[in-house]
Amino acid sequence: MSINICRDNHDPFYRYKMPPIQAKVEGRGNGIKTAVVNASDVARALNRSTPYIIKYFGFELGAQTSISMEKDRYLVNGVHEPSKLQDVLDGFINKFVLCGSCKNPETEIIITKDQDLVRDCKACGKRTPMDLRHKLSSFILKNPPESFEGGAAGGKKKKKAATASANVRGGGVSISDIAQGKTANDINQLEGQGDDTATDKAGAGDNDDVELARQINAAASELEKIEVKDDDWAVDMSEEAIRQRAKELQVGPGGMSKEISKLDDYGEWILAQEELPTDVELYKKATELDILQEPKIAAVLAQTLFDEDIVDEIGDHSAFFNKIFISSEYEKNFLGGIERFLGLQHKDLIPSLPKILVQLYNHDIISEEEIMRFGTKSSKKFVPRDISKKVRRAAKPFITWLENAESEDEEE
Repeated sequence: MSINICRDNHDPFYRYKMPPIQAKVEGRGNGIKTAVVNASDVARALNRSTPYIIKYFGFELGAQTSISMEKDRYLVNGVHEPSKLQDVLDGFINKFVLCGSCKNPETEIIITKDQDLVRDCKACGKRTPMDLRHKLSSFILKNPPESFEGGAAGGKKKKKAATASANVRGGGVSISDIAQGKTANDINQLEGQGDDTATDKAGAGDNDDVELARQINAAASELEKIEVKDDDWAVDMSEEAIRQRAKELQVGPGGMSKEISKLDDYGEWILAQEELPTDVELYKKATELDILQEPKIAAVLAQTLFDEDIVDEIGDHSAFFNKIFISSEYEKNFLGGIERFLGLQHKDLIPSLPKILVQLYNHDIISEEEIMRFGTKSSKKFVPRDISKKVRRAAKPFITWLENAESEDEEE
């Protein structure tokens, strides 16, 4: 059985069809999840990458999601009826599939050179913009359609269709397991987005937020990759370490790189402010120093943004971290910075590490894989090994919880 892609259209001869959402509940207790059984089939019918649909479910339902390429398996935490998921999917179709002009689903997502998102309609030929305020827009910009090529069932270019309805039968594409959490509402200036209520009530005044998000994305795309060897910089943001690196920088051609000096400047600038800079100010300063694509910026932020209330403060910056942490290297450096923050600066907060990891996990800042790696293996990269063992040993309660959750999923 198939249903109309645009369910507002009740014409039985409507040519664009898709399979209805099929879902089943798995697990029990805190580990209960809803598996979207035919997510890849639905994605093929809509000519969209499967992760976009699953992430949209997560954003709209306020639930974590799990997406597995190898197993073609898609999970949304909690209990969600197929009818509810179908209603939520209607919102995805209206915002990210149907042409804004002719309401035809024969569209492709295009990312412009200015980092805007548009739906390129193959039926009427028009390009209509998508809402940059929605959280999924940020995910798409960080994970363009091309990044999902070669997945479980091939990517968009590998399996291209003439119309949306031609895609009803195939499989889907997916990415490795990622966790979905909530985004802080008080940093709308950064993403140009708020909660669902704010989005519904948005008016002409939101144009400034959208423009700011566009400018930020454009600036990010123009930055060049900065390469710094891991051993060149210990990521120590203490005043003594910064002064020592400044001396080494003055040695000459054989000294340390300009990028390291810029990272020091960034850390010193944050610490010198009477009030903590806003996320937009943090982003603009990093852009000015041209260090956004240096993963060690994450270690600097971990050591300079927080105080004794770190557990509560992480959520305040979640959208900012999600914006700039574009690879696992950023996540590793951020955890390394947290390790220094706890192990060298605030040893009394080490018992709080499980709560810190919960915040990083729930807000989708650090992936489950990186947290597991951090909590099960010590390292002397950021702190002496004995301190690393002490800090990472404190992560055991949360690591145990993650392992038990995975075991329950496998048993089910």
